[in-house]
Amino acid sequence: MTDPIADMLTRIRNAQAVKKADVVLPFSKFKYELAKLLLTEGWLQAVEKITKQKGKGSFDELKLTLKYNKSGKPAISSLTRISKPGRRIYTEYKTAPYVLNGLGIAVISTSKGLMTNKRSRREKIGGEVIFEIY
Repeated sequence: MTDPIADMLTRIRNAQAVKKADVVLPFSKFKYELAKLLLTEGWLQAVEKITKQKGKGSFDELKLTLKYNKSGKPAISSLTRISKPGRRIYTEYKTAPYVLNGLGIAVISTSKGLMTNKRSRREKIGGEVIFEIY
């Protein structure tokens, strides 16, 4: 059994390790929403949905443009998957994790969609902790 979210995070980590500008991965609505959240929080530079034609059918891909500072250091230091298919981790809004004393974020899947740990506390809604980033 494969975990598409863990695959997405690993592709981002691997691309940053070799200083790639872009990451292309299979499209899904959930991954697209995750990428848009990372874009609005300033961890990615751009997110794009690409439709490709192959043979009789077409398939979509997700293109993420990674963010680096002027010295070439990646914006993302660490990506850690928290809730996994074999062990789901849920949190209430009161116990939502603090990541690096507020310098990082935890992405939480709630009944109102994906949101950061800070927004989760503000809106008083809990959910599944997907991953942490800093």
